[in-house]
Amino acid sequence: MTEPGFWDDQKTAQKVIDEVNGLKNLVHTLEEHEETHENLEVSYELVKEEDDEDLREDLVEQVQQLKKDLDQFELNILLSEPYDKNNAILELHPGAGGTESQDWASMLLRMYTRWAERKGFSVQTMDYLPGDEAGVKSVTLLIKGHNAYGYLKAEKGVHRLVRISPFDSSGRRHTSFASCEVMPEFNDEIDIDINTEDLKIDTYRSSGAGGQHVNTTDSAVRITHQPTNTVVTCQSERSQIKNREQAMKMLKAKLYQLEIERQQQELDEIRGEQKEIGWGSQIRSYVFHPYSMVKDHRTNVDVGNTQGVMDGDLDKFINSFLRSKMDAS
Repeated sequence: MTEPGFWDDQKTAQKVIDEVNGLKNLVHTLEEHEETHENLEVSYELVKEEDDEDLREDLVEQVQQLKKDLDQFELNILLSEPYDKNNAILELHPGAGGTESQDWASMLLRMYTRWAERKGFSVQTMDYLPGDEAGVKSVTLLIKGHNAYGYLKAEKGVHRLVRISPFDSSGRRHTSFASCEVMPEFNDEIDIDINTEDLKIDTYRSSGAGGQHVNTTDSAVRITHQPTNTVVTCQSERSQIKNREQAMKMLKAKLYQLEIERQQQELDEIRGEQKEIGWGSQIRSYVFHPYSMVKDHRTNVDVGNTQGVMDGDLDKFINSFLRSKMDAS
């Protein structure tokens, strides 16, 4: 960073700075944990001498907290796969069921927004299509933060809700589904060859949540990659040019994800594995009635505090899934 001409290429310079900041944060966190450990050793000796029950309880509480912090730190270190450190593009799509599933998608939107806020990440709504009566038909978020993709890749899949429907006058129990797609945001990390002749580009007027820059200009952009029928839309910027640039980034991310899934499917076929893809293959169930529980079907982790989960307390699920993947590898 002290080299002459470091800022000549601003994109590369920013990439270096982001990497440095990530490493600095790791080192700073490690130093804090080492200091806490040293203080706890001193407290332990004091407890042995004084035999004070209040001091003992306080020490036990601090040790348990340090264990949690070290588990989280270890996870941060282990998130070392390609693009784990990148920002994440997260898409939510309701399943069949109209208003019920669209409302469920909006509940997931709130949940992931709250989770990102807890992490200190920023959330930008790239595309938003409201539901007919309530909820959302589709939404795309750009979640910015170190390791955002590394964490959120654990959320990819189908999410199932069981509850008494607020839209059913008879008060019957309903089951709703919504899918969550997660991709890393790319800048110049990958070089995907996209033939412009394969692209169908449409422009339309923005209709984002909250009414920002609605019906002013045809600034929103929809790009369809015709060979794969992959569609991306962006309406978060006021400029059509910027929306197009962002949409192209999203398209690269989707095409990369498709290639990864194709390779994984080939490996599964070689191994003889059969994996069902569909609404029956949910990764997590959120049950509000007749009892309260959120259960992850991949790790068997369950939580009784459904409200806490819907308020963004997802780390138990995410961490357990990532550790299971690391153990398997």
